[in-house]
Amino acid sequence: QVQLVESGGGLVQPGGSLRLSCAASGRTSSSYPMGWFRQGPGKEREFVAAIRSSGGRTPYADSVKGRFTISRENAKNTVYLQMNSLKPEDTAVYYCAASRAFSTTPTRIYEYDYWGQGTQVTVSS
Repeated sequence: QVQLVESGGGLVQPGGSLRLSCAASGRTSSSYPMGWFRQGPGKEREFVAAIRSSGGRTPYADSVKGRFTISRENAKNTVYLQMNSLKPEDTAVYYCAASRAFSTTPTRIYEYDYWGQGTQVTVSS
């Protein structure tokens, strides 16, 4: 089983920045694509960003393009989400996920097999 643990969430003012981290452990593979999803209050869980093991493909949701950056350090089994210019609508629980589809860069919930428990991000003045 693969365990994913998110950290780095918190309260930030609009325009501020946060960096989320996701540490993987257990029987994980460095070839697994990794992704970030979020679920705001009263909303469905939605795709945010994804990255292949090589780091070569990084699709983003239109709502975060130019503001968020996904990256990973395979030696540390860790994926990051740098969030800049945060907006109130970014308020959500952010989830890290891993996919067994190592040859692709999944962007849909059903394409992911392992999930963390989430970290809260609140953007408010």
